[in-house]
Amino acid sequence: MKNGTLTIIDHDGRPHVCGNGSPPHVTVRFKDPNLGTKLFQNPALYAGEAYMDGTLVVENADIYTMLALVMSNLAGYHGHWLARSMKSVERSMSLVRTYNPIARSKQNVAHHYDLSTTLYRTFLDDHMQYSMAYFRMPQDSLEQAQIQKMTHIGTKLLLQPGQTVLDIGCGWGGLALFLHRTYGVKVVGISLSERQIEVANQRAVAANVGDNVTFRLQDYRHVTETFDRVVSVGMFEHVGLPHYRRFFEVVRDRLSPDGVALLHTIGRTDGPGATDSWTNKYIFPGGYSPALSEVVPHIERAGLIMTDIEILRLHYAHTLRAWRERFMARREDIKKLYDERFCRMWEFFLSTAEGAFHYGFHVNFHIQMSKKLETVPLTRDYMYQSA
Repeated sequence: MKNGTLTIIDHDGRPHVCGNGSPPHVTVRFKDPNLGTKLFQNPALYAGEAYMDGTLVVENADIYTMLALVMSNLAGYHGHWLARSMKSVERSMSLVRTYNPIARSKQNVAHHYDLSTTLYRTFLDDHMQYSMAYFRMPQDSLEQAQIQKMTHIGTKLLLQPGQTVLDIGCGWGGLALFLHRTYGVKVVGISLSERQIEVANQRAVAANVGDNVTFRLQDYRHVTETFDRVVSVGMFEHVGLPHYRRFFEVVRDRLSPDGVALLHTIGRTDGPGATDSWTNKYIFPGGYSPALSEVVPHIERAGLIMTDIEILRLHYAHTLRAWRERFMARREDIKKLYDERFCRMWEFFLSTAEGAFHYGFHVNFHIQMSKKLETVPLTRDYMYQSA
């Protein structure tokens, strides 16, 4: 703790002050006599569980302020031998944790995405975009930033009326419906979440899109048609390290000879890592956000050409802040849906995720791909003509 001040009051009531005395001043209390030992053994897992159980109490701030203080200091120790050791232990389990055959993938997806749709409606935008928004300015509204994200994606796909698009991991259908309405394309969206597909189909009927937009409960490995465009937004994090080669082979095989594909995924700038054990246990089992060095070799081996790579920084931090603020504003409504422990779990999730994009070397990758060098324009000017 080099910046800011953290006061820890242990189970016996003794205060322990860490830091340099400067603001912010955050005080936490341990109500479990074993919590200190647990935090030393596995800080990510036991900090989250203790906050959920009420044995880690932030007395003079919210959980995000406490986590931001800790994470901002930890960022300064990136590369420390102890940090590398802990990362190596987590990394050694990643191949097992992220082995996601179809049956396991469906189970993992259900764990998070088959929660009540009412929950997600409390903090998402009108299009129900559950992925990074694109903020041209930090003060953009969430609704504006999500439309800008979908427009940015549509521009990179070089969409023309009548083209066919495969949306891998379509969520509740917002992107597919937007692309059809804005660009006149036909979209097939696939997901392994039964609740997402149910809602997406309801929205398609309400939008009266006919067979121009269809949604299917289907694994990407089972798609057989060919499409002019392939897009995947916020789904690659659930593919799993052992399946990257197969994923890009599917993208290649499903893409027409003159087609364009775009991958939108969370990534890390500090090299290969591992999903922390709390997130893996409670939020995204089997999930992992890769380093670019883990993705690129599989694209190359699939015979796809990377025609553009964009690193999107801080956009997700702004997105998560908006989600967290909306979640907290509707917290009592969410508590009625679930319970106090569930609300605490989501507070911790949204706060740690926001911190990761501010201090934890997390970004978003946009990787545009094609089969031919001449498929996309010579310069990137076309990406910003609609700005």
